[in-house]
Amino acid sequence: MLRAPLESPAVRAERMTALHADHAPAVLRLLLVLTRGQRQTAEDLLQETLLRAWRHLDSVPVEPDAARRWLLTVARRLVIDGVRLRRGRPAEVHLVDMTWIPAGDDTTGTALAAYAIRRALGRLSPAQRSLLSEVYLVGRSPAEVAGRLGVPIGTVKSRTHHALRALRTNLDAA
Repeated sequence: MLRAPLESPAVRAERMTALHADHAPAVLRLLLVLTRGQRQTAEDLLQETLLRAWRHLDSVPVEPDAARRWLLTVARRLVIDGVRLRRGRPAEVHLVDMTWIPAGDDTTGTALAAYAIRRALGRLSPAQRSLLSEVYLVGRSPAEVAGRLGVPIGTVKSRTHHALRALRTNLDAA
């Protein structure tokens, strides 16, 4: 397989323009299939594919078919990396906003909701209760809580995530 020799900036720009014109539509079609029609995601991945081609232009084969295979392989690997990245992150869990409940409302539904929340919070560990209280009731940012506890911000975010999941599980069980 022939590789392009190191070239002047003008020649490199011409080559990139030609690569884009010749292969971008095919790469975009593949990306649309792999992203299940999510055009914005496919276009972002196409841009990243072409950026990698620019950065590694001396590795892109000169022959058109080989260059297309190179670009399609890079695009496919970017999609795979994106899927792996999303699988590695825990899903975000949002705390239910309970501020809509009026403080002076003594209806049965409000009383039952308050009871369920107190019971679910009671099943959490003291550390989880304290963390949720700091973040959601006191209103401190994760960075502030991290500073107060002397732990990294990522640890606070992770612990908050797990505490919310435990709270939701407790509420579902109630």
